[in-house]
Amino acid sequence: MDGLQEGAEIGEEGATQQGGPQQQVTGGGAGAGAPEGGPAENARDDYEAALAERDARIAELEEQIAEAAKTAESAERLRAEMDELRRQGEEQRVSFELTMAGARNVKAATALLPDYDDDIEKLKAAEPWLFSAGAPAQPTGATGLPNAGAATDAGATMKRWRKIAGLDDEDGKE
Repeated sequence: MDGLQEGAEIGEEGATQQGGPQQQVTGGGAGAGAPEGGPAENARDDYEAALAERDARIAELEEQIAEAAKTAESAERLRAEMDELRRQGEEQRVSFELTMAGARNVKAATALLPDYDDDIEKLKAAEPWLFSAGAPAQPTGATGLPNAGAATDAGATMKRWRKIAGLDDEDGKE
């Protein structure tokens, strides 16, 4: 019976741990101002889906810990796996927030973040070289439309090249 109570205590601690760090690093609305349905919004939706998936996995592991409390070895193994998932989730969250804030080098920004109390806004103010100025540049290149001078079929291509070579259709008929 003691193992079930221990598992419940871990679940409460996990919920407390999960909510705390997320509020520290967010840095005050990194995604605010992004157009609805834009790449930033889609990235945020993907990120939130990944968080929900991770939280579901943590809840599943907590249930398994409660069931496996009879054997301390399996419980410790599951706790280690759960701690590793939490650590990875925290790293992913910080990386995502830095990316959304416009960090040019996420790895360097992550290394400097503890010096600024894990506050992205403080880091951004103190180390502006580490962040891009403004929104990411829109991709340039092909519009998806055919070139204005390009022929769209074989007959038109031949006609175009005959005209360039000086061989009109009328000259060939005479």
